[in-house]
Amino acid sequence: MSLAAAASRNRLARRIGPLVIQSLLTLASNSSGQPWPELPTQNDVVELPAQEWPLRPGPRTIRVLVHYPQQKQASVTADTGLMLSLHNWGGVDCVGTAVPQTLADRWNLVVLCVNYLQSGPMDSIQGPEPYDCGYLQSLDALRSLWWLRDRLLASKQPFADDRIYATGGSGGGNVTLMANKLAPRTFACIVDMCGMKKLSDDIAYNLPGGTTLNARWSRDPQHPFYLASGQQELRFVGCPEHLLTMRRMGSSSKIVVVHGTEDDVCLFSDAEEMVNLMRRSGLDVEPHFISKADLDGVAFTSTGHSLGNRTEIVIQVADKYVRVDSANSLRRPGPTDFERRDEVRYRTSDGEFVISYQRGYPVGRFEPKVAAGIEVKPAP
Repeated sequence: MSLAAAASRNRLARRIGPLVIQSLLTLASNSSGQPWPELPTQNDVVELPAQEWPLRPGPRTIRVLVHYPQQKQASVTADTGLMLSLHNWGGVDCVGTAVPQTLADRWNLVVLCVNYLQSGPMDSIQGPEPYDCGYLQSLDALRSLWWLRDRLLASKQPFADDRIYATGGSGGGNVTLMANKLAPRTFACIVDMCGMKKLSDDIAYNLPGGTTLNARWSRDPQHPFYLASGQQELRFVGCPEHLLTMRRMGSSSKIVVVHGTEDDVCLFSDAEEMVNLMRRSGLDVEPHFISKADLDGVAFTSTGHSLGNRTEIVIQVADKYVRVDSANSLRRPGPTDFERRDEVRYRTSDGEFVISYQRGYPVGRFEPKVAAGIEVKPAP
């Protein structure tokens, strides 16, 4: 950068602040070449540029539904937080999750519903490609959250940056858990409702006698849909080494897990396993394992996969953590991953997954063990 350019940037920084400068530089560096849309003035739908899906190379966009308190941007205040409410496997928009407008109005939030990769039955259930199970899907959700935060900063709109939350049902619960894993220093609290906790062999290969879910992966190393060991390890939200990595990085989000004890779609045994591993790793996890004694006919009506009214469930388990005036209200203590502009790295048996926040929004990549020149050893 020339001295003249540096001086100009410094003058601009003094006028509008370093966070807005960062936002403008990110806007200019969008590698897809597609422009980032401005915030709508009222509840609306936007299309955001997405990271390429290797199984379908080429440009891709994310459809995002924006919900403001009282349905208008003018209602955003310095106490307004941000939240994701994510649909189920096979769903679109806000299906199978908590009603976003209810959350926006009750908790003073801007709530996004994100049509992440393979939204809708055509791609997620009927399509030939394997179901992503939370990797690019969570990057889509995080990119949408980054866009919302970035545009609020650019517009100089005061908001509560330490009030960032997420929830989702079933597949959306899985994406919620994975978003917290890939951005471990971003959320104050998340609520997973009956989500998949891992891409098990049962789910990946449609094995008999287990869940009915079929993610359509292959065991054949020569097949384009081969499930490599590292891909499966990354998608295990309870992976002990990865949980310790999150802990070392300072992840402080409260992880609320709601799961039916008779869930035969996203198996209850997987939920028990993940919660136990999170507890051992020192993460702040709070399980709500729903048995027949918990059925109240209002929020909880089933011990199976459906659980009940997923809006009422989120309110019941998280109201004290998200409500602004609650004595137990949770706020993130440090900068988001978007602000830090560094990398989140997870070692696997065949390399490392790297989530880069260099541009602010997340970009994922995999560094194979040989190509990266590293020897992956078990964590102590």
